[in-house]
Amino acid sequence: MVQNSFSIVVVCLNPGKKLLYTVESVLAQQYGNYEIVVKDGGSADGSLDLLPSDSRIRVLSGKDAGIYDAMNQALAAVNGRYVLFLNCGDALHDAQVLSRMERVIRDKRSGDPETEGRSCRGRMRIFYGNQYNMRQSCVVYSAPEVNDFTCYRNVPCHQVCFYDARLFEERGYDTNYRVRADYEHFLYCIYEKKAEAVYTDLTVADYEGGGFSETDENRRISAKEHAKIARRYLGRRKTMKYRAAMLLTLAPLRTKMAESRRLAGLYNGLKTGVYRLLGKGRGA
Repeated sequence: MVQNSFSIVVVCLNPGKKLLYTVESVLAQQYGNYEIVVKDGGSADGSLDLLPSDSRIRVLSGKDAGIYDAMNQALAAVNGRYVLFLNCGDALHDAQVLSRMERVIRDKRSGDPETEGRSCRGRMRIFYGNQYNMRQSCVVYSAPEVNDFTCYRNVPCHQVCFYDARLFEERGYDTNYRVRADYEHFLYCIYEKKAEAVYTDLTVADYEGGGFSETDENRRISAKEHAKIARRYLGRRKTMKYRAAMLLTLAPLRTKMAESRRLAGLYNGLKTGVYRLLGKGRGA
């Protein structure tokens, strides 16, 4: 089987028209070497019937134990060199996302002694960009450098990360984590698999917001899981230092600003300006 450049994974359960919206944003891409893997947990709302007949779409149906188990089941079926996960209701930002990302990956790979890919030994990478938050009507910029502090406070969300598929070959998401399994796997990629995180300054995805991780209950679970994962990969000393730094720099207040529809655009603009003043705002 010829390997695709990209596998776009979408998991769902009774998503209504949101599934079609997300899939159509991929089908609109002007770059064609991709597949869409839809993992459905047993929808009974007719959402699967809305999908167009297209050879690039594969639907896997069957029970799962939740979003991360569904993502793991989809991973077993992907055929792409790089994997991107989109939630139902999210979308690729415009029709050029995959073509632009392919150029970035190709340019980065041209400096490697060997070609990357599942069957090659080149360095594994995560190429990531920014998200457009539809609720706040602004671009949320990812940190342009992934270091220990970034890994503590602000890793890029999975909707903007193109993972080398080999990063999932030994294991997928740890389903013991209900809310933060994607965070744990990102740190696993960085610290255990020694993957390189490459910032691209591309706006990758439109994020719907208000999803699984943003309910009050899951925010509480998220905080507990974050603390456990951070200690595992960063150690207790660094975790305590970074937590103190967040409190001293008014992180709770900045989070409220970032989540405010009225202030989010201003806040993200200021944050991006700081990144660029530090000389880290652009490029792969």
